[in-house]
Amino acid sequence: MKMHILSLTLLLASAGVALPDVWEVDTAHSSAQFAVRHMMVATVRGTFGDVRGTVIYDPKEPAKSSVQATVAVASIDTREPKRDAHLKSADFFDAENHPTMTFRSTKVEPAGSGMLKVTGDLTIRGVTKPVVFEVEGPMPAVNTGRAIKSGATGTAKIKRSDFGLTWNRVLETGGVVVGDEVTITVDLELDKK
Repeated sequence: MKMHILSLTLLLASAGVALPDVWEVDTAHSSAQFAVRHMMVATVRGTFGDVRGTVIYDPKEPAKSSVQATVAVASIDTREPKRDAHLKSADFFDAENHPTMTFRSTKVEPAGSGMLKVTGDLTIRGVTKPVVFEVEGPMPAVNTGRAIKSGATGTAKIKRSDFGLTWNRVLETGGVVVGDEVTITVDLELDKK
């Protein structure tokens, strides 16, 4: 499918048709982070280092833009190997049966100067739900001499229970070990195709 999009893009461009910009996620400089309450007293943060995807951006008509991204669950890092192993297990992400999380936009809207509102379908553990990302960017492009680069940061809040991530323990003092609300932040560096 990616090859068909790029082939069509080249064909239309050679015919003089103005096209949106096509960007690939630079996996070495992009990541997805999450933050969730732990034991009702602190916030634990983690990172997924393997983020891949394509952004098609039309600065003149943002509604024609789209985002597709895939995150490898096995790339999770919370700086605690035992916790990472638990998060990959069937109690949480079930990485063996659901090795990736995906996001596919369904709507892109301007949301003020330098901001976009990106609505799409987020799939975690085989469950797909609509999610809205507030996006800063894309940033003005920079020519490094070797590539044309841009970037964007998107933030969304989800309830992990909506995606089947329901493992928890009740604390003796009340409350639970892991909060339900999760803040997701995705930092993307993009290479123009």
